[in-house]
Amino acid sequence: MLLQKLAMYLSTAGLFCFMITLNVVLWILNIVAPALAKKITLKMGEKATMTQNPLFKYEDWGLTFASTALVKTASRHMWLSLGQEAFAGLEAPDSPVVTMERKRSSIGEFMKDGWAFKNNIDINQHRNLEDRLSAAQILVQKDPLCPVVVDDMNNSCAIKYGALPERLYVLQAGKVLYKGAVGPWGYDPQAVRSYLEKMK
Repeated sequence: MLLQKLAMYLSTAGLFCFMITLNVVLWILNIVAPALAKKITLKMGEKATMTQNPLFKYEDWGLTFASTALVKTASRHMWLSLGQEAFAGLEAPDSPVVTMERKRSSIGEFMKDGWAFKNNIDINQHRNLEDRLSAAQILVQKDPLCPVVVDDMNNSCAIKYGALPERLYVLQAGKVLYKGAVGPWGYDPQAVRSYLEKMK
């Protein structure tokens, strides 16, 4: 685990440098060569599947990649992600969560076998558990075919799993089988699908 923690620290430092460089380059390109800036941003959006959502136009999310709000939010998330404890091949850390019925539980119960886009669902920063549960109702209404739980207000689960702002995992029998890269750039649902299909 020591090597995995060291690799995580180094990759976070590298990601931070990449984010700052990308932000500055896109900011400059948006001024001098907007078409090139759009092309680069759309290429990055393909991997994160943002370009596949017909309700999500480039104008809604593209320019946010060159904003100070992105840098501030991503920097905060990177800092918090340094507390992660979930590593592929090791025990999956348990963490408190709250079910949609407002029952306190833990992530282990479900393992048995700032920055925003425009024209998106408008969710304010959660100030309490009720706000967080209210926001999760939007997902529940889409009938996700799986249990929906929310993190506690200390973001314990998100920190242990390095899932700020987002990260995909496959957990089974208390073990981390698959750990995706941190989003939005490393958010890759197709990689999870491929992994799950290989497990069949």
